[in-house]
Amino acid sequence: MTDVRTMGFTDVRTTNLAVVLSHLRTSGPSSRAAIAASTGLNKATVSSLTGDLIDQRLLRETGTSGNRIGRPGTSLALDGSAYAAIGVQVSADSLTALAIDFAGDQILRWHRALGAHRTAEIVALTQRAATRVRQQGRSVLGLTVAVPGLVDEAGVVRVSPALGWSDLDLRTLVAGSLRQPGLVVTVANQASTAALTNKDPDSIFVTGLAGIEAGVIAGGRPLHGSRGFTGQIGRFTLGPAGAPTLHDLAGIEPLVRRILTDSDPESLADLHPAVEQVALLARSGDTAALTALHDTGRHLGQGLALLANLTDPSAIVLGDHYATLAEWLIPAAEAALAGQVLAPGGVRLIASELGSHAAALGGALSHLARVDSGALPKAV
Repeated sequence: MTDVRTMGFTDVRTTNLAVVLSHLRTSGPSSRAAIAASTGLNKATVSSLTGDLIDQRLLRETGTSGNRIGRPGTSLALDGSAYAAIGVQVSADSLTALAIDFAGDQILRWHRALGAHRTAEIVALTQRAATRVRQQGRSVLGLTVAVPGLVDEAGVVRVSPALGWSDLDLRTLVAGSLRQPGLVVTVANQASTAALTNKDPDSIFVTGLAGIEAGVIAGGRPLHGSRGFTGQIGRFTLGPAGAPTLHDLAGIEPLVRRILTDSDPESLADLHPAVEQVALLARSGDTAALTALHDTGRHLGQGLALLANLTDPSAIVLGDHYATLAEWLIPAAEAALAGQVLAPGGVRLIASELGSHAAALGGALSHLARVDSGALPKAV
């Protein structure tokens, strides 16, 4: 028999707080009456909950709402003045730090080249971002560092070929440097973190910043696996043993090397300029560039078809460098997907509009989601 337990008052209140916050995040400013009508909570409960959230400086009153019969209600909105969350994205050649306030508005975004002293540079940037947020009068809700490779639940980077790391306890390094007991600091895979920006509850985010990785969202939740090591699709082998991997055939760096044959290997340490050069060649009608992009798109589509048949997403989002080259990659990839995905209707393939900072944004959003689920911060 199932062990049935009675939900306590604290659990019920936490759930209801989460309902109110989630409603306002998805629907925008609303009156108390509108919140009650939309969520099914009674008006007295909504009034009590929103009072607490205003005291916590998570909500604010924005004026009267005239969209109702009778006396106008007071409109409530998320308050961005007291709290913020930070995401830091680590790529093979760059660092991005991004912070958003509790209302979801971006309050800082920095991009830096990543040098030889990687861990020291990451620590320094997280410290600076946290300091800037506090200087703005906000408390830091949490900080996530997103890296390529395998990251376990404790925040240890088990292996990251792109960064040359193995068994690096990055979470302890970052959390210790911030010297803020109680601050939630996490380290996660960059593709899984970037996938948190997807709007579709069943979708995949594909990144090519450091190899090929995919973050999978299933039923609105990230797919982590038993140890958190999902999404390493660049390791797919499309053929017999010893055949090229998906990264060899559809990775960004191999594509750039194929097109820009005269490039100095050291000049490709930062792929952004090289990818822009490939895009310029494609726009000019360069035959070699267009052929290479078509082949890369076809192989990418074959790899994504394997993933789509396993997870049945409604959409696959191409991020960062793939998004830059999407107009040439997507047609060939779509053709491969259409021919190999079994599900009727196939899967939509779209380009992200977030540039190369999706994982930083996803990392910050994860801490807003934690509060939205009822894990309220201590009052400021």
